[in-house]
Amino acid sequence: MKSLVKAPSAPVSAAAFTPPAELAATARPTGRRRAAELLQRQGVLAVLLLVVLISSFVFESFASLDNARGVTVQASFLSIVALGMTLVIITGGIDLSVGSVFALGGVLAAWASQWGMLPALLVPLAVCGAIGAINGLLVARAGMAPFIVTLASLLAARGLLLALTDEGATTYLVPRGSAFAELGGGSIGGFGYPVFIALALFAVGGLVLQRTSFGQALFAVGGSSDAATLMGLPVARTKILVYLLSGLLAGLAGALNAARLSSGVTIIGVGMELDAIAAVVIGGTLLVGGAGSVSGTLWGVLLLAVIQNLINQIGSLNSSYQSVVSGGFLILVVVAQRYLSAARRST
Repeated sequence: MKSLVKAPSAPVSAAAFTPPAELAATARPTGRRRAAELLQRQGVLAVLLLVVLISSFVFESFASLDNARGVTVQASFLSIVALGMTLVIITGGIDLSVGSVFALGGVLAAWASQWGMLPALLVPLAVCGAIGAINGLLVARAGMAPFIVTLASLLAARGLLLALTDEGATTYLVPRGSAFAELGGGSIGGFGYPVFIALALFAVGGLVLQRTSFGQALFAVGGSSDAATLMGLPVARTKILVYLLSGLLAGLAGALNAARLSSGVTIIGVGMELDAIAAVVIGGTLLVGGAGSVSGTLWGVLLLAVIQNLINQIGSLNSSYQSVVSGGFLILVVVAQRYLSAARRST
């Protein structure tokens, strides 16, 4: 009679069995990886605080409340534009049209302000949002490169602006004393309304990015569009929405700037797209997409604004040095991001 007990074909090594507790321990990120992630997300905040601390001791007027009010209100317009740019870059795209759209939004708002505050806000939002939607459709549906599409939109928006203003010869003025002018020039505690509008938008942006399925879809699309498609995510719709939001936010920032200046200035916004991209990347958002935060973008914008203010404080330097310093920061951040990404993968 054959034995019903079958001998094992090979001895089972004790080393081959890993307890669940040990598996969980290996799955946890190491201290080095956590430090790399934290530095990538919040490193710009540490740099900003250090620059502010040193500048407060070097320049007596830097730490004044009036100076803080001026810096924040100037940064508020770029921050709104950079918020939209953050969403686009997280998905792996780019939007070069925001500077021209910003200027176009200001001209449209000043032109429409003669009929009240509601048209002054709705007209630029409608036109600039349409430009953003077209960008998204061409990128998502036609499969065109974001760089080419938004470069074409940059030229088109600037051309439309010049056509509306007779090649810049006509400047539309915002009626003084109107509700729209108060929106740009009013303040709470000395801080302009645009500052609080920007903070509210960033709060909403942070909640959307971290607490909604749409926000998680942005990271998934930026990580890999093909993988996001296999997961069943609406990749095309997500891309269209982020370009639409970028256009809307650039138009809103332009409208607020027109309200503050009481006119639709035609020569502004040139190079603003580069400042927005610099602020986003300095804030820790990866240009390849898939990672980023709106809080980092806010710190990046404030850092650029503080640098500009320091240049003004020195007095002997002109504003062109801001581009030199911003470019230097950008190079350092990109190099640091590559190092931190490599450190995260190796741990």
